[in-house]
Amino acid sequence: MTLRSFLSPSLIAIGTIALAASAQAAPLKVDAAKSAVTATFKQLNVPIDAKFKKFTAAIDFDPAKPAEGRASVDIDIASFDLGAAEYNQEVQKKEWFNAAQFPKATFVASSIKPSAGAPAGTRFDVAGKLTIKGKSTDVSFPLAVKKEGNAQVFDGTLPIKRLTYNIGEGEWKDTGMVADEVSIKFHIVATP
Repeated sequence: MTLRSFLSPSLIAIGTIALAASAQAAPLKVDAAKSAVTATFKQLNVPIDAKFKKFTAAIDFDPAKPAEGRASVDIDIASFDLGAAEYNQEVQKKEWFNAAQFPKATFVASSIKPSAGAPAGTRFDVAGKLTIKGKSTDVSFPLAVKKEGNAQVFDGTLPIKRLTYNIGEGEWKDTGMVADEVSIKFHIVATP
């Protein structure tokens, strides 16, 4: 066997592997300035909207192949903003988010499937694990996806119960003051 007869098939194989790897969908780049994660809850039956100012998302998604999609979100708990410094400091305490011990909340998708009856590539059912304050649960929610120029826009609302994650301990377990139901809303804009 000559060096040439060995190298030629080896180079072809390496080239084929490299081409196949580059043909796979690359993770999308999230535009943080255009994206948002918010939480809506009721205090004394009055809706309150708050925003997480810092989060990262890793999304690898092709609407034509949703089952191959991957998504995860890490939220910086200390970035929770209720609009007033004293409230922001209060919710970081042990009774609420306990941000010192649990600085991040995370979501990791385990499945993404087309929603029944929805136009192709527009609505999906997402399931995964949500972890807040060290407590992980299985969650699911509907996801809307649309194209805007070369960007993909992901919109969804994940309803949770705050007491499931021990958010509001002690006297704050009383749902007459702060309701148990919380809606986590997200608007993620991502480009290739």
